[in-house]
Amino acid sequence: MRTLSRAHAAGESHGIDLAPMLDFVVNLLIFFIITAVFVKQAGIEVYRPNRVTSGDDTAAKSIVIDASGEISVDSKPIDFRAVRAHVEQFSATGATNVVLVADRGAPTGVVVAVADQIRLGGITNITFTTMLLKKPQPIH
Repeated sequence: MRTLSRAHAAGESHGIDLAPMLDFVVNLLIFFIITAVFVKQAGIEVYRPNRVTSGDDTAAKSIVIDASGEISVDSKPIDFRAVRAHVEQFSATGATNVVLVADRGAPTGVVVAVADQIRLGGITNITFTTMLLKKPQPIH
């Protein structure tokens, strides 16, 4: 029986066999490539209109959210809790769509909460627009 010192003296190599590790890595690579194809990302579906103009002549109510999160309907500031009541009144007239105009700096939580209140008010056709809203400057 040889001892460790004689094995080194005889020039025998005691390297690590990498073949099993490479087999394992290749199998993992194949597994992740195959499973990545079948994983579907969660998200929302956006239905874009097919034409530029609408055949529907009904007026849409505009709800505006400025950069500070203040909500206004028909250029009148309202409280968040009054959005649903305004939408229900508008929906009672037979209207089916609302335009939600939000400033680019508007808090996302406020925009989502207002959209939820619009849906709870009975209107599911919501058009989202964003723009940089400017507040009128006071005259000195």
